[in-house]
Order: sequence, then C-alpha cells, then structure tokens
Amino acid sequence: MAEQPPKPDLRQGVSLATLREGHMLVGHVGDEDVLLARDGNEVFAVGAHCTHYHGPLVDGIIVDGTVRCPWHHACFSLRTGEAVRAPALDPIACWRVERQGDRIVVGEKIPEAGLTARAYTAEGARKARPDSVVIVGGGAAGLAAADMLRRQGYDGAVTMISADDSPPVDRPNLSKDYLAGSAQEDWIPLRGPEFYADNRIELLLKSRVTSFDAARRAVRLDDGSSRSYGALLIATGADPVRLPIPGAGAPHVHYLRSFSDSKAIVQKATGSKRAVVVGGSFIGLEVAASLRQRDVAVEVVAPERVPLERVMGPELGRFIQTLHESHGVIFHLGQTVTSVDGPRVSLSGGSTLDADFVVMGVGVRPAVALAEQAGLAVDRGILVNEYLETSAAGVFAAGDVARWPDPHTGERLRIEHWVVAERQGQVAAKNILGRREVFDAVPFFWSQHYDISINYVGHAEAWDEVRIDGNFEAHDCTVTYLRGSRRLAAATIFRDRESLQIEHEMESARA
Repeated sequence: MAEQPPKPDLRQGVSLATLREGHMLVGHVGDEDVLLARDGNEVFAVGAHCTHYHGPLVDGIIVDGTVRCPWHHACFSLRTGEAVRAPALDPIACWRVERQGDRIVVGEKIPEAGLTARAYTAEGARKARPDSVVIVGGGAAGLAAADMLRRQGYDGAVTMISADDSPPVDRPNLSKDYLAGSAQEDWIPLRGPEFYADNRIELLLKSRVTSFDAARRAVRLDDGSSRSYGALLIATGADPVRLPIPGAGAPHVHYLRSFSDSKAIVQKATGSKRAVVVGGSFIGLEVAASLRQRDVAVEVVAPERVPLERVMGPELGRFIQTLHESHGVIFHLGQTVTSVDGPRVSLSGGSTLDADFVVMGVGVRPAVALAEQAGLAVDRGILVNEYLETSAAGVFAAGDVARWPDPHTGERLRIEHWVVAERQGQVAAKNILGRREVFDAVPFFWSQHYDISINYVGHAEAWDEVRIDGNFEAHDCTVTYLRGSRRLAAATIFRDRESLQIEHEMESARA
C-alpha cells in the first residue's frame, strides 16, 4: 500500500486554492484530526470522524451546510457541529477559521460544539410545550426522541417506559459485530446511565404500558400505577413472529430482538458446534455470518428460491447466497421447518437437520395492541400523518410501529429500519414541541455479511427493472430498482459516496 502523504498542519494554514467549492480535506490541529470543508464561499473546520461509528467524513458529501457520513448517512451541521440527523446523536467538534490573504488558517477549538443550535431552539421549545412527555418503548425511536427533546431545550418531565431489561441499545450490532464477538459489551448501550441522570430522563425498565386513555391523557402500567402526560409517543416497535410448530418454544430455540436475546445466543454458541437459522431475512443471514465467525456450523432454512429475492432481487440475492456459501453456510431453500424435537429439526421436504440450537428469523409484526385498545386508527401499523401524529390529539407514533405517508413514493409505508426509527423519533420530538416538521427522510439501512457491507436507500416493494452497474465479485457495484423510469431504491456495495449522492437526489424527487 502506498504511503499516505502527511496531513497538513491547519494551524499553519492551507491555500484556499487547494479547497475547491464543495470539497473537503483532512489536516490536524495538534493531535486531533480536523476536517476542512468549503461550502460556497464559507470554509468550516470540524471533527474529521462521525460520532456514530467513527466513519471518515472526508469520504462523504456536503449538502446545504451539512456534511454527511459515507458509512451510515449521519448528518452534521458544518456551522455548529450538531448531529442533525441520526444515526449519530453526538455533535462533532468545531474550530474557528480565519482567512489570511489567500490562506485558510484554523484557530482554537470552539467550546461545547452543538450547543449553539440547542440554545437557538430553546425559546421555540418553551412557546408550545406540553407539561410532560411519556415515551412508550425503549428502542431507537424512543431514545432518539428523548434525546431530541432535551437538545431542543425542552425542560419538562420526560419518562421512557420500556419492557426490556436493559437501557436502549445499538440494535444493529446485536446481529452483527456483538454477536460475531468483535464488539465489546460496553459498546452496545446507546447512552450510559449518566445520560439519563444528567438529562432528567426517567427510564422505567421491565415495565409495560397496558392501556392509555387519550381523553384523560394518562397511561396505565402493568404494576397498576398510572402516569399522566401532556404528549405521548408510541414507539413500541415490532415483535418477532413465532412459528406455530411443535418445539418452537423449546429452550434452545432463540429469537433475536433484545440485548438479552443476543447475549443468550452468544452464550449458547460458546461450545456449540451446529446451528440452524430459520429464515433468510437480513437478520437471519447476519446471524448466520456472525455464528460462522464464531466457528459454528450453520444451515439456513428459508421458503424463498433465492435469499432476499423479494427485497433485493435475484441477482443481489444470489450474490449474498454465494458469499455465505463461500464461508461454509449450507442453504435449504424452498422449504420450511415443521417441528423442532431436541437436536432434530424437521423440514417440509422430509429431511431432518441436527442442531445444538436454533435461531428463528422469520419476520416481525408491529406491536399495535396498545393502539388498538385505545381506539387509534390502525392499518398494518399505527396510522400517522406527515407530522407523525396519530388519530388522537397529543399522541404520536414513530419507528417500526408507525405507518406514514411517504412523499417520495406517494404511498403509506411502514419500514423496519433502525435509522428510519431514529429519524422518526427525532421528528416526532420536534413536533411534540410544536415545530410542525414533515417527516420526509428517504429510508436508509445497511446490512453486513462478513467483510461486505450493503447500503440501501429508498424503498421498493415491487419494480419493473433492475439495473446493475459494476461487478458483484469485485465488490464494487450499484443495483438500481425502477418502476417505469422512476428510481425507487438503490443498493450499493463499497460505493458509499454514490449511495449518499443517490439519497440526496431522491430527497428532491417527489411522487
């Protein structure tokens, strides 16, 4: 590998001519990497790495005064450092910039980056705030909403009620790096205990809301207590589908939704030799890849002819299947599991497999029971308007449970994507405070299989044409899904900047 040129010392400055409009470069100020970015006639100096997974922002793009991370599409304000769109929640640092003739010189670091934006919005938050906010759910949407309420200057009571036994976690990691053994346990919580204390967020774990009264604005918990609210956010997510087959409830049959679920699979994988994964979903295949990295033999049972064919088409599906097979995974496609009897897993085709444990990944269903009991409008999810408001005043919904009007497709969508859930939680929080911000983000997710990461923007349930640019085997391609001449979605492999550019183009395209 060629030796990289030394990073310029930005305290000594660089020529403005080296930084064309819309371009970025990385230098250093002391021991810190600093990104220099030019947006129009302005030059900004900010932290060089995304605060989500430390992605290199210099490989991203500049859009309307922000820089977007190439890895998972987090977005930061160049002016304030604020993390304006998930998955990043923490700001990046900012430095003062001066022009000295034709040179750009970076000065001292600006203390407490991100707080400028928070102070600016605090007055607006005070004008139309509810006296308290209750968030039902301890996942991505709920945590992002609680975080955004405080970032917007809201100082009323905030309560999160979660049925989980652990605080909100980085759920994508549960089937990826943590399950594979390459991420430490203390990396998984989205926020440490001090966050909830410092921000006066009451977090009730192992607690369920059994009902709520929209007229009285009160929720009832499973311990018999009740809480009043000024605004309510339902972020109950989705529950795993449990197959109605003999043996599905056996102790060695696992589902993956919570941190406890992932830890239980890790414990079972330690010392086990064989596993059967039921379902060829993204979660199922990510589990398969993670278990192979723990040297567990894996067989996947799925009803499709090609894994992920319905979501990504046969071409990309076959590539992912071949990738897994090259790592030793055995597929049993076009079949289902009919029973689990101890170590024996019976298939619809008549054969049996041996397994020390089984992981079920056959899909999820939105957790709408609470909304249905309260009389909210429900249709394959909780129906919300463009502001994520439900049919009841003061009640919002976000995340896997919400079905919203998407301006890009002209359809109502309910999508089980981590980043979508976080971004909806952020928008719902702003609208709880009276901002009236339309949720119009283009859906995005990423999936990891061994050393291959796939980024996907947009949403395509059905398409007329699939265009492939590049080469799967070279791990360098873009797959575009079209209906007529309209691009619905695109999946990319190691074309991170192109994925960002497609997302930006789709943002400006409306149905």
